[in-house]
Amino acid sequence: MAGKLEGKVAIVTGGNDGIGAETARRFAREGARVAIMARREAKGLEVQEDIRSAGGDATFIRCDVTDSKAVDAAVEETVSAYGGVNVLVNNAGAGFGGIFPDETDDDFDATVRLNLHGTFYMCRAAWPHLTDAGGGAIVNVSSVAAVIAHNKRSFDAGGAIGPPAAYAAAKGGIEAFTRYIAAKGGHLNIRINCIRFGGILVPYMGGTHPISPYFNMRQLLDGPGYPEDAANLMLFLASDDSRFMTAETIDLDGGYGAKV
Repeated sequence: MAGKLEGKVAIVTGGNDGIGAETARRFAREGARVAIMARREAKGLEVQEDIRSAGGDATFIRCDVTDSKAVDAAVEETVSAYGGVNVLVNNAGAGFGGIFPDETDDDFDATVRLNLHGTFYMCRAAWPHLTDAGGGAIVNVSSVAAVIAHNKRSFDAGGAIGPPAAYAAAKGGIEAFTRYIAAKGGHLNIRINCIRFGGILVPYMGGTHPISPYFNMRQLLDGPGYPEDAANLMLFLASDDSRFMTAETIDLDGGYGAKV
C-alpha cells in the first residue's frame, strides 16, 4: 500500500531535532524523499541515517535559513538530488535574548530573521519548483505566543516570564504571511497552511516542559503534546487528505486557546 506522500519530495527545515526530526521521519515512512535542512550537521546526519536505516530516503543539507543565498543554494541542491519539490515545512525557529523592554536590537533582529525572514526565504526559493510540479503544500509554524496575551499572575504561575516580544511578533507575521501567499498560490494548486503550537515537549527539554505548570493551568487536556502529535498534523496538511484546505492556521495546543 502506497504511503500518503509516495513519490513526493519534501523539505523540512529545523529537521535535525524535535518536531522537525519527527516530521522528517514520518514523511519518509509515508514514501517521501526528504531533504533535512538545519545548521547542526551532526544532528542532521543522525536523522538522515535513522531514516535510511529504516528503509527511507533522506538527505541532510546544511542550511542557515537566515541567509537567503544559502536557502537558494539548499533548495537547488534538493532539486538536483531529487528532481523537484512538492512539500515544504518551515519548522526552523526560536526566540533569543531577554523580555521586552530589555530585548536588544540584535536579539530582536535575530529572532525575527530566523522565524519570519527564514520562512519567507524558503517559500520564495521553493515557489517556482512547486509551480513546476503543478502544485504542492507548504506548512508554516506559528505559536500561541502570536495570539495570546498574559498578565503577570499567569506568567508567575508558570514559573516563567513568557517569550520575547520579537518571537510573538515574528509568529504573528508568519500567520499573516501564510494567508497572503495562500491567495497567491490558489490558482497554482499550491496550498499553504500554518500550525500554531502550544506546549509541545521536545527532547532537549528533558522529561518536563519548562513551563508545564503554566500550560497545565490553561489547557483543556492534561499533559504536554509530543513531536509525534505535531508530525501527524504536518502529514495531514502536507498530504492530499487536506486537499480542500488552504490559508488556515490550526491550533495544536491541548485546548489552550479555548480557555482564554
